[in-house]
Amino acid sequence: MSVVRLIAAICVISVPVLAEAKPPLREVKEIDNELYYIAIANEISDYCSSISGRRLKAIGVLWGLKSKANKLGYSDTEIRAYVESDAEKDRMRAKGETYLTQNGVSYENPKTFCTLGKKEIERNSAIGVYLRAN
Repeated sequence: MSVVRLIAAICVISVPVLAEAKPPLREVKEIDNELYYIAIANEISDYCSSISGRRLKAIGVLWGLKSKANKLGYSDTEIRAYVESDAEKDRMRAKGETYLTQNGVSYENPKTFCTLGKKEIERNSAIGVYLRAN
């Protein structure tokens, strides 16, 4: 077999593999966004004593996200690496802090977490569904 035919054969065989390459989990919006909503709700419930997190709901959603990621072809090892990654945690924290700041939240004033949390609950927003007023 000539070198040209060998290269052509390798290219034909490689194309399906390249087409199946998965994006990083951070780019799978239906997973990354839901983790973000849960993280914001958790931060609100940690700083506002009059609001609690709906932890069982969040756990159920997290299991569902894991299942969805598995169905998309991500291994448990890939999922764990994404969730435990310091870089991803830092990215999520920065994104969350930006959202909180844009919505008038200050870590020096815990009442601002309550104000935002109540607003999210009333709107039944993607964040509010993970919160409950005590």
